[in-house]
Amino acid sequence: VQSTSFTPRGSGVRIPHCPRKKAFHLWRAFFVYFGLMRFYLYILHSRLLNKYYVGHTSNIEERLKSHLYNHFGFTSKAKDWVLVYSEGFSKKTDAQARELQIKKWKSRLMIEKLIEEKKV
Repeated sequence: VQSTSFTPRGSGVRIPHCPRKKAFHLWRAFFVYFGLMRFYLYILHSRLLNKYYVGHTSNIEERLKSHLYNHFGFTSKAKDWVLVYSEGFSKKTDAQARELQIKKWKSRLMIEKLIEEKKV
């Protein structure tokens, strides 16, 4: 985004201007650096559908609520989703990469093995 600022003599000068976005990124970098902001890979299970759902988020509790109460799509088919597995990451890209890795498995057995390994 660019805005035009006028100097005392009145000439128009184009200055890139986006302070809110830059400030947001600085705060986010601060929180990530000090471990205050976490991202999570999560796996939900529905007994009704007998299916697993894999996703990522920065707030597991709120995300689970949205899946249960006001969500459209695959998870709206059942309202009995339970969190069965989660992993924490300091970067969103790491959580996304892990989600894609698990989804590429396309194997219920591997997901169940992952869940069982965490219980032990």
